Amino acid sequence: MIKVGVLGAHGRMGRAVCEAVDAADDLELAATVGRDESLGKLAGVDVVVDFTLPDAVMDNLSWCVDHGVHTVVGVSGFDAKRLEAAREILAADPEVGSVIAPNFGIGAVLLMQFAAKAARHFDSAEIIEAHHPRKIDAPSGTAVHTARLIAAARAEAGLSDMPDATEVDPQGSRGAEVDGVRVHAIRSAGYVASQEVRFGGPGERFAISHDSLDRASFMPGVLLAVREVVKRPGLTVGIDDLLD
Repeated sequence: MIKVGVLGAHGRMGRAVCEAVDAADDLELAATVGRDESLGKLAGVDVVVDFTLPDAVMDNLSWCVDHGVHTVVGVSGFDAKRLEAAREILAADPEVGSVIAPNFGIGAVLLMQFAAKAARHFDSAEIIEAHHPRKIDAPSGTAVHTARLIAAARAEAGLSDMPDATEVDPQGSRGAEVDGVRVHAIRSAGYVASQEVRFGGPGERFAISHDSLDRASFMPGVLLAVREVVKRPGLTVGIDDLLD
C-alpha cells in the first residue's frame, strides 16, 4: 500500500486526484494539504502529488526531498532551466524520485509521440491549444512540450525552416513561437484541455487532435506515475517511459 499525500488538494485537479487515489485498492490517501496549510501534514507519506502553482512547486519539491518523499508533479512552467533546478534538488537524496509531466492524459501523451513522428514528413507544423479561462499560463505546458518535440524531430531530419512570408503582424495573430513552431492559445468557457497539431505538405494536410472533456481523463496517468515513481530514483520527465 503506497501512502499518498496531495498538495493543492482543494483545487479542481487536487480534488480529482484525491478521489482517484481514494478509489484505488493499492493506494492510501494519507494526507491532503491546501493553500496556507503546513507541509508537515505530509510526514510519513511515500509519494506526494503536487498540483499547486509555479511559485510554490520548487519549495514543495525541496521539502519532499529533504524528507525522503517521492513526488509526482503536474504544475506548469517547467522549462529546461527549471528542470535542471529540479535535478539539483533531487541530487540531495539519490534514492528519491520525481515524475514531472506536462500532461498526464494518456491520449495527450500519445498525441505528442505521434506529432514528433509526423513532424519529419511535413513542411509545416502548427499547434492550436484550448483550455478553460481559469488557466493562468499560456501557451500550455503541453503545447510547449509538443512544440519542442516537433522542433527536435525536424532538426534531426535535417528540415529547413517552415515556410512563412509574414512580415507584418502588429497584433501577434501568428501566435507564440516555441523553437520555431507557432503555438496558438485559446482560453474559453466550455473547455477543459484540448490540443490540435496541424501539418501541411505539397497537396495534403494532416491533423492530430486530443480533447480532455473531464479531469478524470488525467487520473490514469497520475496513478501510473504514483505507482512507478517509487521505483525510479532521480528525475523522470513525462510519463512516456512509464507507458512503455
